[in-house]
Amino acid sequence: MPERQIRLFGDPVLKTPSAPIEQVDDRVRALVEDLLDSVAVPGRAGVAASQIGVNLRAFSYNVDGKVGYLLNPRVVEVRGEPELVDEGCLSVPDLWYPVRRAPYARAEGTDLDGNPVVVEGTGVLAQALQHETDHLDGLLYLDRLDKDLRRDAMRRIRESSWF
Repeated sequence: MPERQIRLFGDPVLKTPSAPIEQVDDRVRALVEDLLDSVAVPGRAGVAASQIGVNLRAFSYNVDGKVGYLLNPRVVEVRGEPELVDEGCLSVPDLWYPVRRAPYARAEGTDLDGNPVVVEGTGVLAQALQHETDHLDGLLYLDRLDKDLRRDAMRRIRESSWF
């Protein structure tokens, strides 16, 4: 399957909480292939299903040579004092803002065979797990910005060539 086009800020699917995957079928298998192909593009740390227009709880990740996916993921543990980290998003091109994220995160989900999967890490992987799970909950990193930064982001989005 080919890389899928990323949905951009303003698309309602990005603000809609994703539905749980009830049953793994050919559609879900194809979704996982698309997520893995889409996250394989250099510079991408994660892609949520909603970012490719599918309202199901799944995401892929690609951080420091660790590539994978989770179905029905949930962040079950974060540790450490949240710190400001520069964050961007494929759905909000060319904008980076400091967002508070825990330095450690642990997410649980399943694979295509229904087996439990745990992904945990620090740094960029922890950030990606939190960021992609936010997408599945209908949140963008912009929703986590303080009022002044969010206002600046909205202005820059309105002025962007892609909006």
